[in-house]
Amino acid sequence: MKSLAVTAATAPVEGKRSRVGGIALAVLVGLLFLACLVSLVSGPTGVGPAELWAYFTGHAADMEPRDRIILEAVRLPRTALGLLIGAGLGVSGAMMQGLFRNPLADPGIVGVTSGAALFAVAALALGGGMLAPLAAFFGSQFLPVMAFFGGLINTILLYVIATRNGMTSTTTLVLAGIAVGALSGALTGLMIFVADDRALRDITFWSLGSLGGATPAKVLATLPFILVVLVIIPFVAKGLDALILGDAAAFHMGVPVQRLKRLVILAVAAACGAAVAAAGSIGFVGIVVPHLLRLAIGPSHRFLLPASALGGGALLLLADSFARTVAAPAELPIGIVTALIGAPVFLFLLFGKGGMGMRNLS
Repeated sequence: MKSLAVTAATAPVEGKRSRVGGIALAVLVGLLFLACLVSLVSGPTGVGPAELWAYFTGHAADMEPRDRIILEAVRLPRTALGLLIGAGLGVSGAMMQGLFRNPLADPGIVGVTSGAALFAVAALALGGGMLAPLAAFFGSQFLPVMAFFGGLINTILLYVIATRNGMTSTTTLVLAGIAVGALSGALTGLMIFVADDRALRDITFWSLGSLGGATPAKVLATLPFILVVLVIIPFVAKGLDALILGDAAAFHMGVPVQRLKRLVILAVAAACGAAVAAAGSIGFVGIVVPHLLRLAIGPSHRFLLPASALGGGALLLLADSFARTVAAPAELPIGIVTALIGAPVFLFLLFGKGGMGMRNLS
């Protein structure tokens, strides 16, 4: 009788959350569609709404050849890459926050960002010297390949350190991530020290993040890794909800905790490693988007994870559109824009509402 009463009492709450979540997803789909349109018409060249309408209504032959080339070779790949990377970073942040039960957790906590940055800087600094044979072998894909494997190696290293007798300790993973991140940062500084002036300029621009190098080939290379973290959403949502109660409680509820942790960590490593490889270091998307959506629609990962994908994609596309137009014909690195948006929000999350973030960290 007691369980029936509890079920009856919670049913209206669940129904309300479902309605709010459904409405939020619909709004975010509309926002993402609008962000895609803004991205496609943003830039110093003359491809505007009229040209876009002509292209997608089957009248591409009526467009100026130059406008059609710009749209197909530059704008469409850039929009697709921004959507993929934003969605991957948003979902990765939501998954890491659920896994660590901390709204300030970030995909970089598993060492992806620091490892990818180290290998990417090594590629830029040593690609004309010690690593020249590898650069010649991989060609234009040398930098993305190096960045991806750097993030993957760091993630595997941290997972091995934090796993004992088949059990992965999230506390050990966080502490080891701090140590490995510091070591990667020191080695990155060493790479910068030995780099020449040309490499230093490349390193500086890459470290700030940009979608300017988007090509159809890069989109296709990034797509499978981002899809990994998107495809597993239905399989991890309930488990992440159960983890809110703690590992032991989730285990007694039938959640395979260790398998869930491995799946989430490896998926996040793949998605974030590919994102960093394709566009450089873009911060705060994985922190800001999931947490703001959690405040709006609640903690249920059934809605939070897809909402974070939609919100992350929309935020990155709008930030990139702003970066392309605010200083046209020059282009502002997108990492600067996301930092200007994310840093104040991060401080609010950390110290606002009675220091909610500090309480979760204590």
